[in-house]
Amino acid sequence: MKRTIAIALATASLTAGIAGAGLTAAPEAARAQPQDHGRPDRYTVPGDAAGSRFEGIGVDERRGLFYVSEVTGGEIHRGDASEPQAMEWLAGDGTDGRYTARGVTVDRAGNVYVAGGPNGLGNPDRPELWVYDEDGELLAALRVPGTSDAFLNDVAIGADGAAYFTNSNDPQIFRVAEDGGTWRAELWADATGTVERAAGFNLGGIVLSSDRSAFVVAQGNTGRLWRFATADGAVSEIDTHGADLVNADGLVRQGNRLTVIRNFSKTVATMRVSADGDAVHRIEQRASDPDRVYTTAKMLNGRLLAVDSKFDEQPAASGPYDVVGSPWG
Repeated sequence: MKRTIAIALATASLTAGIAGAGLTAAPEAARAQPQDHGRPDRYTVPGDAAGSRFEGIGVDERRGLFYVSEVTGGEIHRGDASEPQAMEWLAGDGTDGRYTARGVTVDRAGNVYVAGGPNGLGNPDRPELWVYDEDGELLAALRVPGTSDAFLNDVAIGADGAAYFTNSNDPQIFRVAEDGGTWRAELWADATGTVERAAGFNLGGIVLSSDRSAFVVAQGNTGRLWRFATADGAVSEIDTHGADLVNADGLVRQGNRLTVIRNFSKTVATMRVSADGDAVHRIEQRASDPDRVYTTAKMLNGRLLAVDSKFDEQPAASGPYDVVGSPWG
């Protein structure tokens, strides 16, 4: 089927009550854990000789594949759940205008959506997001409308099959979908006046609620969670009962269990979330591997895969570069 490539450059625990959820020291055994039903305990991702950093992960459950984004250069790597070595799938360093990449997700058709982070900041001729088919063919390279200050961080597929991208600068969510053979990006929700823009990374991780009526979105710099109704984009704060969620990054929902990965805090928070994403309870926190900065994770064939970003290694990161299976048990 013929597809049109659109490039739109202008038009991107309850705790002692609940609040005192304790931090449980639970050192990771990821590196020493045995093979999981024949699957590797970790997957090696290619990196640059000068050092690489990574952030996003998307999964194709149908084909047993995962995709990892490289911040340094914008390469997209692809791995098979049964093979220990991932490979470069899409080149970076300017390929399709991409010099860096953040969030990644995959829709039911196998299309891969990539958020460009700051790729377009100060560079109005560069795209801010990309869509590829399962074979790596470019379907769209887009900028988002309504702002010149977009830092597209994470992306999730909505109930309508469209992709929704968070903006870590302004409190905005953009919707990307194909319409009549043309891919388009639109400003779907603007929470200015409700979500205060603060220094650092604002809106980041995003997941769809189990009843598909809302998105749960993390604001990492303030440690707050927000609910965006899928019907109209209406936004409200989710009561986290005073839990410390600063540095909230990637979100993973499994039924009514929500996992919040707190990157530089090297902590993972888990909680029960209501079907409509309006309330959370039973918040628990545990330490993750002190030698890794996990940014996000996805479930693939019943197992969690988490990205070790290497963000804490300065000035240059060194290998091996890993995606870890079942990283916190």
